[in-house]
Amino acid sequence: MTGRARRVAVIGGGPGGLYAAALLKRLDPAREITVWERNPPDTTFGFGVVLSDETLGGIEHADPEVYEALQKDFVRWDDIDIAHRGTRHTSGGHGFAALGRQRLLEILHARCRDLGVDLRFRAEAPPDLARTHDLVIAADGVHSTTRERHADVFRPRVTPHRCRYIWLAADFAFDSFRFEIAETEHGVMQLHGYPYSPHASTVIVEMREEVWHAAGLDELGESESVERCAKIFADALHGRPLRSGNSTWTTFRTVVNDRWSHGNVVLLGDAAHTAHFSIGSGTKLAVEDALALAACLSEHPTVPEALAAYEAERRPVVASTQRAARASLEWFENLALYLGQPPRQFAFNLLTRSRRVTHGNLRLRDARFTEAVEREFGCPPGTPPMFTPFRLRGLTLRNRVVVSPMDMYSATDGVPGDFHLVHLGARALGGAGLVMTEMVCVSAEGRITPGCAGLYTGRQAEAWKRVTDFVHEQAPGTAIGVQLGHSGRKGSTKLMWEGMDEPLDEGNWPLVAASALPYKPGGPTPRELSRAQLTDLREQFAAAACRAARAGFDLLELHCAHGYLLSGFLSPLTNRRTDAYGGSPEKRLRFPLEVFDAVRAVWPGERPMTVRISATDWAEGGTTAEESVEIARAFAAHGADAIDVSTGQVVADERPEFGRSYQTPFADRIRHATGVPVIAVGAISSWDDVNSLVLAGRTDLCALARPHLYDPNWTLHAAAEQGYTGGGAVWPAPYRAGSRPPRTGRTDAPKPRLSL
Repeated sequence: MTGRARRVAVIGGGPGGLYAAALLKRLDPAREITVWERNPPDTTFGFGVVLSDETLGGIEHADPEVYEALQKDFVRWDDIDIAHRGTRHTSGGHGFAALGRQRLLEILHARCRDLGVDLRFRAEAPPDLARTHDLVIAADGVHSTTRERHADVFRPRVTPHRCRYIWLAADFAFDSFRFEIAETEHGVMQLHGYPYSPHASTVIVEMREEVWHAAGLDELGESESVERCAKIFADALHGRPLRSGNSTWTTFRTVVNDRWSHGNVVLLGDAAHTAHFSIGSGTKLAVEDALALAACLSEHPTVPEALAAYEAERRPVVASTQRAARASLEWFENLALYLGQPPRQFAFNLLTRSRRVTHGNLRLRDARFTEAVEREFGCPPGTPPMFTPFRLRGLTLRNRVVVSPMDMYSATDGVPGDFHLVHLGARALGGAGLVMTEMVCVSAEGRITPGCAGLYTGRQAEAWKRVTDFVHEQAPGTAIGVQLGHSGRKGSTKLMWEGMDEPLDEGNWPLVAASALPYKPGGPTPRELSRAQLTDLREQFAAAACRAARAGFDLLELHCAHGYLLSGFLSPLTNRRTDAYGGSPEKRLRFPLEVFDAVRAVWPGERPMTVRISATDWAEGGTTAEESVEIARAFAAHGADAIDVSTGQVVADERPEFGRSYQTPFADRIRHATGVPVIAVGAISSWDDVNSLVLAGRTDLCALARPHLYDPNWTLHAAAEQGYTGGGAVWPAPYRAGSRPPRTGRTDAPKPRLSL
């Protein structure tokens, strides 16, 4: 087999398969290329196709003739309209291009025929193509039979979601990308609409499964469903009808494969991956797959090498798109949570739902709209959202940036030293609104490592007071908080850089936990806590809180996350108790709430308390996002002023879904479901992210860890790069000469015209 793949079979005559066939034939006219499509040539699913400028650029470079044909039929527009509760807000500058899906197929059919591709319609692909061809491209869609035939190799994971949707069309052209929200007696429904010709628009109607059932749409035929949708969204449609193209209500399914190739068979487009229609990336991804596959086959000498290069190139791009699509999909699934937001904030939230469009993007695209959102939010002129103040009980933070708790493993006998003074002092001088200590342990046996700091002796409290005094004197306006915790079954381990979560070689101390379960297979087994020990632990937490108050901390956070002792009570994976502290969610909450109450009783009334939780265990049978809402609600009912929302690290075999701001949706859900303020954490790295999350109402505060390790002055630099000089970020007098960024300095300012 050579990289030139002389005999090529394409299974599936959608845009991805057809474009791959055309490109490969154009690059090497001697190739024999056959496309098998089970449907007639005029059969298609859906109505309009949206392509980004980036995709069009790739098409123009690879095949100018296809590009020219597309150009003649494209409709272009810039605006997005969001209609909700009688108001319509418009954001411009987005740059869309669309055409009819049938017209796209006609263009690709014609191009394939001109090049000599053999198109076979109403024809099932023979089962032995891999034996008779050098390359088989499986572009046979979300229900790919090729993928299922080799499921043991491709290892697909297909995830169904919570909404029903239907593809429809209207015989007039919207003048924008239109989102219309309808609050009905049965629940919330949404319309996604956009033009695809001068005289027609795609209309997608979507709603939660339970709303679909409650509205009786599950019992209606096709024509009745279409009429009902037209009636529900009569305002958006100006009373005009909708039409269907044999459309049915369906549930979106996310497809992910561990591998994309098997021998000389390769998956392309929806067969390999799907991305929710709300970011308009299905056809875009398939076309870009075709571009990449054709290039790799030209650049590599053998088919296996080419397919490996294709997958290596495309997989990161697809994974990023799927993360954005998942965020968008889940936003619409949880749309009812946001209905009470102020109108412009709701619109901004919708526009930034995928995390690809940000505050900075929108300022570049439509400064007037973005400034209107900022005014509604309460930003003074020239003040980025991240530099607006926020109040927790008697404490007012001057901005929304938190230096996240980060274990330093640099204490001696639990006593913080010069390192902690410099570490925390530098970050306080760096302008953050709140600087948090690492997890400070309530007993010697509650330490994670021998280098962990504590608050179980007077000497430790005195050392901490040295730190808080420095912050209050040298960085006035910056608050400093302490995080109290106990390691539980994850204690008595080596320093992080010597072996994270690895037991000490010597000098170990006994471990205790909610249940006698080791953190890792073969690791030390903790002792299940007795009732008497639970009482002792509550007293240890309360005593540590008293010392923290005397040490001058402004805020106290109770650590109930990451598999440490209190987290171990909350998770069903780590709490197997059969007494009053195990079993139901209410019983698993009992001890952490008792500790919270004991600490709140001795912590000064005017000073706030927060609680850090793991909102999901990222493991089957563990705490779910829904359960985390109830956990947060319980702590709020007991007086928590905010919930610090992290995830995972509860069990060693977790499977987290990492990505930019990947934990933020959990904080967002808790904030809107409970009304309690939240702190978002996890891969928030740019000031543009902070502005976006705060302005959209997804969080109240943003905690950043690694960015503050890289740059202790991260907040001040964020202010300088945005040209902000107000009271939300004050440079210490000795540093003011450096308050202007160098002309060659970096910037977080994003580029405009990213796809939704």
